[in-house]
Amino acid sequence: MAAFPSASPSPAISASTWRMASLRAALPTLRTSHAGRLRSSFSPAAAATAASVGCLGSFSGLAPVSNLLSLGAENSSLEHRLFSVDARGRIVAMRHGRRVPKLNRPPDQRKALLRGLTTQLLKHGRIKTTKPRAKAMRKYVEKMITLAKDGSLHKRRQALAFIYEKHIVHALFAEVADRYGDREGGYTRIIPTFPRRGDNAPMAYIELV
Repeated sequence: MAAFPSASPSPAISASTWRMASLRAALPTLRTSHAGRLRSSFSPAAAATAASVGCLGSFSGLAPVSNLLSLGAENSSLEHRLFSVDARGRIVAMRHGRRVPKLNRPPDQRKALLRGLTTQLLKHGRIKTTKPRAKAMRKYVEKMITLAKDGSLHKRRQALAFIYEKHIVHALFAEVADRYGDREGGYTRIIPTFPRRGDNAPMAYIELV
């Protein structure tokens, strides 16, 4: 049989070698828009540099804490953002996370209950009630004693508006200086006791020190 001659590779194909540089050079150049250049030029280093630039003093809601601390003298302290100004122009702290004891009552009934408990404690010196009520009324009792230590007519009228019995207010203002003159706070004491029979509610004694 006659042997067919072997096909030799084309000299044009064998002479040329495919390279990525030559392929890119053969492709037409495309014009990229400004937005495309902005997207392609993003890098984490550039983002970190932009984040480290100081923010404006008029708007700092999205700024990190480090930039908030490096603002101007009028807004240099982070504490200024944690305080608010009330109607009288006084600077008070914001009430974050301060839960008001509801005592399973609407606001008007809850206030009446606390006024009655405060009146009874100032009248008898020691009462027994549930532990949540004792903790809720403690600040009102100490507030009344603080008003009595001031002794002014305005403070007396404030106490008369809260305590139900007037003679208790006059007796409190007359005797508080001798009893709590040297004490700057902590006028009450809460002593836990056995739970209430029936509903097993936690009970406690609250008394004047």
